[in-house]
Amino acid sequence: MSFRAATLIGFTAIMMWSLLALFTAASGRVPAFQLAAMTFAIGGGIGAATWLWRRGAIRALRQPPEVWTLGICGLFGYHALYFMALRLAPPAEAGLLNYLWPLLIVLFSALLPGEKLKLHHVLGALFGLGGTVVLFTGASALTLAPEYAPGYTAAFVAAFVWAGYSVLSRRFAAVPTDAVAGFCLVTAILAAFFHWAFEQTVWPVNMREWLAVAALGTAPVGAAFYAWDFGVKRGDIRVLGAAAYAAPILSTTFLVLAGYAEASVSLAIAAALIAGGGLIAAKDMITGTRKN
Repeated sequence: MSFRAATLIGFTAIMMWSLLALFTAASGRVPAFQLAAMTFAIGGGIGAATWLWRRGAIRALRQPPEVWTLGICGLFGYHALYFMALRLAPPAEAGLLNYLWPLLIVLFSALLPGEKLKLHHVLGALFGLGGTVVLFTGASALTLAPEYAPGYTAAFVAAFVWAGYSVLSRRFAAVPTDAVAGFCLVTAILAAFFHWAFEQTVWPVNMREWLAVAALGTAPVGAAFYAWDFGVKRGDIRVLGAAAYAAPILSTTFLVLAGYAEASVSLAIAAALIAGGGLIAAKDMITGTRKN
């Protein structure tokens, strides 16, 4: 498969993640860790099911401890920190701090063997970050109140965890994407443990909420992780990092279309900045220039 095609597959993960907020809103009042356990079980189960007709695919689970540590810390560690951030700090500020991870991916990619960070990659990521600031703050001023410091810290660390997981996955490019199913299943078990320890069980109350949970596990918390793993290992990780800023703008757009949010001028400005940043970062891929 070509370098460009792998990058596009990675971008489908960003498209799927943009549905995360919509499906989560439609899933009702299911607690965070319970929802994570349910959806990661679905996502991991779907990946594991494909082993049935692909001989030898299950051997992908035979990985050294450092690979399992990276996968579990990346998936479970990131989501645990993100959920903690949303509980301990206002969602807008926590979400904005968390969305440092695309910029961090672009910057960290310079440390990878064979990769060369160019000015347009950094500019594209900064445009995306600027658009995200506009999207999250709108006309209001961004304030980081000291009393929410634990939540802000969790969101900030979560950004580094996901960026680190994404970039370090590139160093384990030989590990088959099938292994991600194992990471998802272990994450589901850990999330279930945290749910039983800290939350009260609340099940979806109707078919719509059950379908939303199933959709979450199938795409944003399922297929997206397989596509992302494939993209960051075999595609242009710098372009994917900058393009990831499309997730919040697409997410907000879907919420508007579904009636969970309202359209605004800040949404249009953010869309222009993020789209422009994505085009700048992807200049090499659009013009057909070699990746380095």
